[in-house]
Amino acid sequence: MTYELTAGSLANFKLVDRPLPPPAPGEVSIAVKAIGLNFADVFAIWGLYSATPEGTFTPGLEYAGYVTAIGEDVEDIAVGDAVMGVTRFGAYTTALNIDRRYVLPLPEGWSMAEGAAYLVQVLTAYYGLVNLGQLQAGQTVLIHSAAGGVGTFAGRIARQLGAYTIGTVGHADKVPYLQREGYDNWIVRNKRTFKTDLQRALGERELHMIMECIGGKIFSVGFEALAPMGRSIVYGAARYGSVGNRPNYPRLLWQYLTRPKIDPQNLPEINKSLMGFNLIWLYERAELMHNILQELTALDVGRPHIGHRFPFAELPAAVRTFQGGKTVGKVVVEVEE
Repeated sequence: MTYELTAGSLANFKLVDRPLPPPAPGEVSIAVKAIGLNFADVFAIWGLYSATPEGTFTPGLEYAGYVTAIGEDVEDIAVGDAVMGVTRFGAYTTALNIDRRYVLPLPEGWSMAEGAAYLVQVLTAYYGLVNLGQLQAGQTVLIHSAAGGVGTFAGRIARQLGAYTIGTVGHADKVPYLQREGYDNWIVRNKRTFKTDLQRALGERELHMIMECIGGKIFSVGFEALAPMGRSIVYGAARYGSVGNRPNYPRLLWQYLTRPKIDPQNLPEINKSLMGFNLIWLYERAELMHNILQELTALDVGRPHIGHRFPFAELPAAVRTFQGGKTVGKVVVEVEE
């Protein structure tokens, strides 16, 4: 069974039963048992993500399950293996074929839900902090949406590298989660007070890096606060999210017209950097993805936190819950046995 839709509205979801063809050479077939949700899914469903396929498509970027068949030239994986993986869309399903390069063994002792909650988050966090940001011990990093999947791993990675972590959340009831995770400091985001709150959290410290996924005034205040040689790493735009089947187009237009604007010719004067990426770019470079995962084995980043679980039949409801911005950790959809 597969959830399909034409981009534009959550109401377009249709559950269809399509037979899975045999895997092509270099591919494996997966019986999907868990699916991880991401903000990129929502923007793709709405048609606001540049990588969204044309016409009818199946959303979803990550999964975990069991190998049910292997194609020609696949020798290092066997039927019955428990695996996790990423895909360029297509994970909202109970079965899929995927290039073997994007299939990884499920770590021993992990649940399927944990496998489906790991790769997109940890790759995003590590690539932003390390490959782009070059985070060093003793530096201070501001991590937005710190109670989410990426924010959880970004905080852990940064602390393992010896950085001081300040996490931001949109609701005060998420602060205890940041405390349990070990964040050094935290801010409940408020556009009116964010500048003062950030100054309080920094104290005498300089701000060296921001994992930026909010936008708007929050972005502007953070970028202004960066120390010389500071880096803002943009990997998302939660500001444009909202609750509902369709985007709020008048609000989106206003947000677009009032978006922060950075003059590139001024960057040498202020000695700051602005960088951006999305995981689709990394997906196209499988070797780099595997190199990052090897580097992550040297860090103790732990298991993902599963904050919310939904059965496969309630996948559209899971997406709507995820839209609300009140979730903690990862939202996972599980396929019943």
